[in-house]
Amino acid sequence: MLDRPGTAMVTRCQEGTELQIFKARFMNWDEVLAVDFTRTPEMLEQRKKELKKNPGVPPEKKAAKVDLSPLFLPRQLPMPNREANALTMKWNQQLLSMRCCIIEGKKFSILPNREKGHFYSAECYFFLCRYAVPVEDRIEEKDEEDEDSEDEEPEQEIQTVVYFWQGRLASNMGWLHFTLGIQKQLERAMDVPIDVIHVKQQQEDFKFLSHFGGKFIIHQGSRDDEEDPNKPALYQIRANQSKICRRVVQVPAVPKSLNSAFCHILKVPFENSGGSGIVYIWIGSQATQEEAIHAEQMGRTMFESTYSNVVIQEGSEPENFFWVALGGRAPYETNADFMKFSRLFRCSNDKGFFAVSEKCSDFCQGDLSNDDVMILDNGLEVFIWFGANASEIEKKLAMKSVQVYLKHLNTEASGSKRKLKIAKRGMELWEFTRCFHGWVAEASL
Repeated sequence: MLDRPGTAMVTRCQEGTELQIFKARFMNWDEVLAVDFTRTPEMLEQRKKELKKNPGVPPEKKAAKVDLSPLFLPRQLPMPNREANALTMKWNQQLLSMRCCIIEGKKFSILPNREKGHFYSAECYFFLCRYAVPVEDRIEEKDEEDEDSEDEEPEQEIQTVVYFWQGRLASNMGWLHFTLGIQKQLERAMDVPIDVIHVKQQQEDFKFLSHFGGKFIIHQGSRDDEEDPNKPALYQIRANQSKICRRVVQVPAVPKSLNSAFCHILKVPFENSGGSGIVYIWIGSQATQEEAIHAEQMGRTMFESTYSNVVIQEGSEPENFFWVALGGRAPYETNADFMKFSRLFRCSNDKGFFAVSEKCSDFCQGDLSNDDVMILDNGLEVFIWFGANASEIEKKLAMKSVQVYLKHLNTEASGSKRKLKIAKRGMELWEFTRCFHGWVAEASL
């Protein structure tokens, strides 16, 4: 017998009755679900016809292949600030130049420097980046004459990358115009191979985000929208998983959008003032000092110089301008504990069998696939969200999967006991939408 401490728990299980936490310790354990839910009524009717023709053929007993392993893995840990700073420094040292452009029909225009880091959800942009990338050492036979060259600096090669950024409300025409016309113009003009990376709003990779130094601002609508000049605008500053993913996203200008765990920026224009007003930099009571400093930097550089900047702490808001701009004082959330637990899973059979995969912690509304079923865990509730084009097979297996996930959470005693809720597309509850930074109502999409 092994010498175990007195606190160790020993559980006995018999073959065929293994718990999910036991099965998760073994790779390629296929017997996760014993029942084959993948058979449609049409398939059963076809099987009946085959049995009538060949009554002596025994029925198939093959169970459905499924992969639920991501449900039993621990939540991804956030990236430490030290690691984020090191990666940001590394990627920006490799960056030689970055040209920012916006798609305008079949053409493009170069953006002025003051608009770098400003994005509109109904627009498409592309960024022409040139990197000096160290060439990997090749394994070669070295003679004695080559020993003197070991201390030489490693060679570098120039790499050209184009990041194409597409807003959530932008059509696919911008991407088509780029691939069919603008990309070829760039390749002819530069006479070098170009790597094109298509990124969508709030699905950007770390390397791309690192080039903006935290100034990544997403406005709703188009760049040339003729908005009401007296209409207030509220922005929420939030980072998922890493400070590299920090974005300033426009949210509805209502008190419910506030949260004590984040910093917010409120733009309040003066009536009939010709483009002047006040920018309130609202510091939540639970925000860190580093987040407050970043929010103040953003608030002082986001808008025209005709706007005065006022930093206010939560609880010291002026009634006449701040709360009036938000439609009046009203309750709002005072914590964001859901950020510590939120996980998003995708249930799909696009691999030829049913599989569950987890989105990274920096997920967004665009990750909700209309062709699949999604599972969202916010620490208090587990929501199952059905895409409009999800198949009946996916829906059935997703329901079984979420039951397995809840049973696993209860076994692990991970946080509070979750409640299972259904989230209908276009009718999502606030507890669901708050997990997505800058959620846009269905009618606006």
